[in-house]
Order: sequence, then C-alpha cells, then structure tokens
Amino acid sequence: MLSGDEVLQLLLALGTLLAVSRVLGELARRLRQPVVLGEILAGLLLGPTLLGRLAPAAQSWLFPDSGRVATVLDGLSTLALALFLLVAGLEVDLRAMWRQKRTTLVAGLAGMLLPFVLGLSLAALAPAAVGRTAAEDPRLFVLFFATAMSISALPVIARTLMDLYLYRSDFGMSVVAAAMLNDIVGWLIFAALLGELHAGSAAAPSPGLAAALALGFALIALTVLRWVVHRMLPWIQAHTAWPSGVLGFALVLTLLGAAFTQYAGIHAIFGAFLVGVALGDSRHLRERTRATISDFVASIFSPLFFGTIGLRLDLVEDLEPWVCSVVLVVACCGKLLGCGLGARLSGVSRREAWAFAFAMNARGSMEIVLGLLALEAGLIGQTTFVALLVMAVVTTMLTGPALQLLLERRAPRPWTDHLSPAAFVARLSATTRRGAIEELARALAASEPTLEAGQVTEAVWERERHVGSGLGAGVAAPHVRIEGLARPRIALGISLAGVDFDALDGAPARILLLLATPAGEDAVHLALLGQVGGSLSDPVLRASLLQAETHAEVLAHVRAFAGRLTPPVRGAGVSASAGRQGTPGNGSG
Repeated sequence: MLSGDEVLQLLLALGTLLAVSRVLGELARRLRQPVVLGEILAGLLLGPTLLGRLAPAAQSWLFPDSGRVATVLDGLSTLALALFLLVAGLEVDLRAMWRQKRTTLVAGLAGMLLPFVLGLSLAALAPAAVGRTAAEDPRLFVLFFATAMSISALPVIARTLMDLYLYRSDFGMSVVAAAMLNDIVGWLIFAALLGELHAGSAAAPSPGLAAALALGFALIALTVLRWVVHRMLPWIQAHTAWPSGVLGFALVLTLLGAAFTQYAGIHAIFGAFLVGVALGDSRHLRERTRATISDFVASIFSPLFFGTIGLRLDLVEDLEPWVCSVVLVVACCGKLLGCGLGARLSGVSRREAWAFAFAMNARGSMEIVLGLLALEAGLIGQTTFVALLVMAVVTTMLTGPALQLLLERRAPRPWTDHLSPAAFVARLSATTRRGAIEELARALAASEPTLEAGQVTEAVWERERHVGSGLGAGVAAPHVRIEGLARPRIALGISLAGVDFDALDGAPARILLLLATPAGEDAVHLALLGQVGGSLSDPVLRASLLQAETHAEVLAHVRAFAGRLTPPVRGAGVSASAGRQGTPGNGSG
C-alpha cells in the first residue's frame, strides 16, 4: 500500500504529466501537427532531456525510476497502451478489406514487402548505420527492424483522410484497407518475435505452445468472438445505460483478451488489438459509440502513455542525426516505392498511386508503440528507438500536405455547377436511408436523361449498406461512379425531420447530396467530395441551406460563402477522433 507521501507524489506526477501533455497536444493541433507530437514533447520537457538537466532532484522525485510510485506509473502506462490498441483495432473493418481485396492485397503487400526487404538488408549488412550495438541479438534485431520499416499507422491515416473529407471515398477505403492489412501482418510478426524472445523465461510457455495459443486466439477472436459480440451488442445497447454499458463491455473484453495473450508469452497489446477488431467489425457498434470509446481513451490514456515515452528518453544523449537520417530515408523509399508500384499494378492511376503511397507512408503512433515495446524487450537500444521516433513524426507530418498536393490540385468546377434545378428537392418526404437515396436518385435521373433512377439507387445502396456516408453535423453525401455518364451530376435534398445515415456524431442528416461521377474519373470524384465536405463545414451555410426553397436560393447561399469552397486544410473542421468518417463540424483534426 502506498504511503501518504507516495500518494501525493503519484497524484502530482499524474496531474503534471496530463496537464502538460494536454496543453502541448492542443498546441500541436492548432499548428496542424499530430497531437501525439505534443504529448511526447511534454514527456521530453518533464524528463531527463530538459527538467532532469535544469532540476535533477525535482525531476527524479516527481518521476522516479524505481520504487512503488514508478511501478504504479508503469502499470498505468501499460493499461493506457492496451486501451490505445483497442482503439486501433476498432478502426479495422474486415469487410472493407474484402471489398477492396485487389488493391488491398497488391498494394498492401507490395507496400510491406519492399520496405521489409530493404530494412532486413540494411540491418544485416550495416547494423551500425541503424543503431544496433553488441547488446542486441543480431537476428532478432534484423527481423524487428525490417518489420518496423514495413508497417503503417492506421489511426493516423484514417484521421488524415477525414481531415481531407476523403475517408468515405473509394480511394480512402482502399488506403484504409491496405493499412489494416499492414497492421495485422505487422503485429503478427512482432508478436512472434516477442514470443521467441520470452521463450527462455521460466514463466513463459514454450515457443510452440506460445505460437499455438496466439494463432488460436487470433482465429477465435476473428470468428467466434466476432459472432458473440455481434449478437450481444444489440442486447447491451437496449438494456444498459448509454454509453457506460457498451464502454464497460468493451473494456472487460479488452482486459481479458490482453491478459490471455500476456499469459501466452506474447504481449498484452496483441489481445487488446484483436478484441478491438472483433468489436469494430460489428455493424451494431454505432459510429457515435465508437467515437465515445476513442474520445475516452484519447482524453486521458493516450496523453499518459505518450507522455511517459518522453520521460524515458534523453535526446541530448540518444539522438544520432546520421542514424535518424538513414532510418528516415530507408523507411520512406521502401514504403513509397512499394505502395506506389503496388497501387499501379492494381489499376490505380499514376497520380493517385503516389497519393496512395504517401498516405501509407504515415507511421505515427503505431511505429512509436512498436519501437517502445521493442526497447522494453531489449530488441533495440535507445539510439534506434529515437531514430524510429523521429521517422514516425516526420512521415506523419508529410502525409497531409502530400495528399493535398497530389489530389486537391485537381479540383474541378464548383460542386454547385453540377446541380441543376430539377435535381433539387426542397423537402424530402423519405424518413429512411434507402428511401432518401431513392428520392434523390429520381431527382438525379430527372436532371440527366442517361441515368435510370433504379440503377442509381441500387448502385448507391450497395455501397451505402456497407459504409455509411453520414459526414456529421446534419450532412450526408452518398456517392457512386457510373459507367457511361458524361459528366458529374449532383442531387441535393433537404430533410427537416432528418434521416439516419450513421454519422459519427449521431446527428440525423438534414442536408443530403447524392454525387454521381463518370467511372474512371477518380480525380474529379475525390475533389468534388472534398469540395462538398469543405463548404458544408460552415455552420452558417448549413443553416441557410435548410431554409432554401428553390435552386436559385441554394446557389445564392453557396456563392455567398465562395471563399470557403476551397478544399479544407489539414485539421480544419474535422472531429478530433480518429473514427471511420469525417465530421464537418467545428472540431479539429
């Protein structure tokens, strides 16, 4: 039991770390940088890098390296890590991986294979160039470094695509599906490495048993547990308070799954990740519930975990510019060339393939987590970990600007140019999602003789029933590509009652746009989606459109806000949660 002084010490340590992490995280957000960057910087300022040099006695008392307070802080950090992996697992959509199977397999696997081979070759032939010392096992170090070069960061990729209002596009779904494959394969390889590393300890199962337990748990989690969760969620949501019922259910499953994989000699985070996949794959887990879990973790546990990373580092001692440069170049070359070539082979256009590659190059928090676990396990040293940390931050910062440069430059005419008077429905009568799509499809067909309302409805609904198009803040944008269509067409409908399009914020859609573009014109399709999301992020414009009764009034309202029609910059008008869709509200990414 902690003494009174130790309780005081613990509370001050937690309060200080969370306060500084939140402040610097918000500052990073305002500067349109990853929040995790501010959280790690908080740890660096409070750790041996700065505070330890200015006031070493105060720093060692507030954040001790040993003792019961240090043990409690370490335990809380482990819990935070498990919950962070739960949120990462929630982002994995197995159905999306299957729907995008060609691009997922070709681009995803190519984007892993080339950086894996480059990392393996470099670590084997020039280990000193990537920071290996005599203390690390050569074979395990090489395998880990290759794995670290090949993974992507699904939460960061999802958030960046949301910032650009591209998450629900076919391009966004392809990128996310490939990132899911990267995550799953990467964690399986890393789990095997940890299992082999711990195989010699008395408490750990044998390597064969550990592998069997891990594989068995993965199969059960992705089959039986998925089925159980899918059946239980409706009952839990119907008979328990929201959101505490679902939140408690998710946390219990996460802790039990993490405990099992820890027993299996791998790591607790592997179980937490698989439980997140099983939970997130159920269509009964609504976007609002998913966002609540994500916000719960992001507001408390993520700052705690990433702040403690900075507490463990001394950048003055551990930063090696040459090693950081080598790791960054190898990581970027491998991922960009591998993903770009794979995307081209899967049929993606040249420019979009480069955009695909830059999106997949984001390493972010997943790389940092992987590196920290390897550091704790003794697979790598401080120098290599710092190089991985720098690489994760730089690649994440490059992603948003690169995507804007490659995709948003190709913006076509304003989206209102594709909206005709016949395609505006001032008052939608439908109250269901499919009914609203049918009504908008009829309006679209009335404005474009080459379109058949039933064909449009079925094409849109086939996509909609798998991936909802609710953007949040009362806006939905179902969309489809159609063979033979001469030019983009848009139908706009206003629903005063609102229609449920499964938006992240739970708000029913009152402004609905149905976008149809010619098949093969992916650039126009993506740019129009970005325009729609960017313009309707303005709350005044949304309020004005709800009052519009004619096509002319719609044009007048939109053109009054023409300065806001340019594609959004990273971090503008998007929910801070890394969920499955963008929200045209007032949050920040």
